[in-house]
Amino acid sequence: MIVGAPKEIKPQESRIAIMPSGVEKLTSHGHDVLVEHDGGLGCGFTDDDYMTAGAQIISTPAEIFSRADMIVKVKEPQPVELAMIREGQVIFTYFHFAASRSLTEGFRDTGATAIAYETVQLPNGELPLLTPMSEVAGRMAIQEGARMLEKSNGGRGVLLGGVPGVEPATVTVIGGGIVGTNSAKMAAGMGANVFILDVDIDRLRYLDDIMASNVTTLHSNPGTIRDMLARTDLLVGAVLVVGAKAPKLVTRDMLAIMLPGSVIVDVAVDQGGCVETCHPTTHEDPTFVVDGVIHYCVANMPGAVPNTSTRALTNSTFPYVDQLANLGARKAMLEDECLLKGLNVYQGHVTHAGVAEAFDLPYTDPATALG
Repeated sequence: MIVGAPKEIKPQESRIAIMPSGVEKLTSHGHDVLVEHDGGLGCGFTDDDYMTAGAQIISTPAEIFSRADMIVKVKEPQPVELAMIREGQVIFTYFHFAASRSLTEGFRDTGATAIAYETVQLPNGELPLLTPMSEVAGRMAIQEGARMLEKSNGGRGVLLGGVPGVEPATVTVIGGGIVGTNSAKMAAGMGANVFILDVDIDRLRYLDDIMASNVTTLHSNPGTIRDMLARTDLLVGAVLVVGAKAPKLVTRDMLAIMLPGSVIVDVAVDQGGCVETCHPTTHEDPTFVVDGVIHYCVANMPGAVPNTSTRALTNSTFPYVDQLANLGARKAMLEDECLLKGLNVYQGHVTHAGVAEAFDLPYTDPATALG
């Protein structure tokens, strides 16, 4: 198989989908690997590193898309990339289709196969390819949120951990999954008063056992959310519905409850956001203000730390890349139910129920689509 790794072109995105060690393994199995010139430079890998591992360095993304049987990426195809995707080609990346009708319909019309990192799922419900970036994003949410609370950035001028004699900030995390857990741990470690909300009582029991004493677990419902917003300095949206749009748990009218200069970091923005007033921003221009509340809604937060993020991501994705290359996409998915759950679009058919429901599109069961 010919595997292609183009340079990411989303703004301020320097991650790459394969490391030289992965290239070496693929080429040892007889596959050809095409890597775009300087594609790994932002995360510490040179063209020489890739060539030493056996990759061919390609000067343009157009050549990679025209030659590769499978494209491995980090972020969803941008419009210029979507135009280069061929019928029958396999694209393996984060897609987050439910956040974009144009991407969903545009990809469907290419006739290619979309295997989404974020919906590959283990029997226990774990999302192994979403987990590493959720860990990064959860920790970054507190790091960035604390910075936005500084007065010079428009915030309330509150130090997250306080000091002796001065109360620490209140951090509220909605969602007790991987993002929420990492956010709560980071905020607790910085000394904040942390509240983590979830609808799953068993998950709350687990979090209550493992969290530090300055973390309080609460059952998530509209009343509890409203009560917490009135005293929250930093709100982290960490809600996930696999493959589907995030529910809007914080509505526009709720912003009036919040303290002026408080901060919202909506990590769920790549799935549409769990805050009604959220819309995607970039690292270059990360925030906007609505009703006196600062919104930080960067859709590719881990892209700010590409060295860490690339290593964390490819540690998890490469075994699946290797499997897809060695067996071919169709056979690999038929033999691995976890990978089959990652199939979102197959040759013109939407094969993930959450994506189809988001835009009222026809749904085809993935096993049926594969025949």
